[in-house]
Amino acid sequence: MGIFNWLNDQLLKMKWLWDLVELLVEKVFGLSIESKVGGSVHFFIYDTIKIFILLSVLIYIISYIQSYFPPERTKKIIGRFKGIKGNILGALLGTITPFCSCSSIPIFIGFTSAGLPLGSTFSFLISSPMVDLASLMLLMSFFGAKIAISYVVVGVVLAVIGGSLIDKLHMEEYVEDYVWGVEDVNNESGEMTRKDRVYFARSQVRDIVGRVWPYILIGVGIGAAIHNWIPQTIIEKVLGQNNPFSVLIATIIGIPIYADIFGTIPIAEALVAKGVGIGTVLSFMMGVTTLSLPSMIMLSKVIKPKLLATFITIVTIGIIIIGYLFNALSFIFI
Repeated sequence: MGIFNWLNDQLLKMKWLWDLVELLVEKVFGLSIESKVGGSVHFFIYDTIKIFILLSVLIYIISYIQSYFPPERTKKIIGRFKGIKGNILGALLGTITPFCSCSSIPIFIGFTSAGLPLGSTFSFLISSPMVDLASLMLLMSFFGAKIAISYVVVGVVLAVIGGSLIDKLHMEEYVEDYVWGVEDVNNESGEMTRKDRVYFARSQVRDIVGRVWPYILIGVGIGAAIHNWIPQTIIEKVLGQNNPFSVLIATIIGIPIYADIFGTIPIAEALVAKGVGIGTVLSFMMGVTTLSLPSMIMLSKVIKPKLLATFITIVTIGIIIIGYLFNALSFIFI
């Protein structure tokens, strides 16, 4: 147990980095990390470096594994399963793709055009931006194993239920006609060599980090502001557990924001430090990653209004239920 705690502190939480940044802020910048300015500078530098290190390493590992499952092979795997099994598989496959919601939509189009069940593709669309292996490790580094694993589990469950409901409603007619006509390539590409997989993993790191770095910096900046400048009384009044609408407010606040989970984690960290309920924080994260306004605008070009409204309604209700449930059971995670 002692070894596990040491590894968790040094590898995931990066206590060594915390100490180095503290030394930098106090000895080089001449600021106390107990002050608002010093605390904000420490929070920003530490969280930024930590997220980029973990993100780069984890995306490389996940992408290397993912190279064994190109889109054509993934389509064939999902296509073998129908009903709830297909939804479960679609949701699980979404967890190994470190994409934001907008990046998941082109894959959703490919799966739909390939004739895969609509429920399975929506399960993938929900889980892909919301949960993945990289976010699991990052969440563990910030909040511990209980919260991280619980977040991933409820995300997958929501994806399975959401996809299943859409499947039962038989809403294929509400997919835009051109999607069914998108050319589908069913021939698998040649087997990649080890060198090819390494190149692919490196390119994924460059591509994903290159796309998300602004949102990470914005997220860390907001987190630093919340952590050190916004009074706890204000946060508790708006998002505290004494406000019965806190989960609903957090979900709605998250929708206009365009970011992936890596950009929301620093904000979530700051909110938890201010005493916001874990369920409220999870609802905010899920709202940002799954229902962001830009991704809904993109999705509206792929599916018709009735299906879009159904998707938003199912996911929103699911997120709100999860938020209140986690707040009620917060004693388990303390």
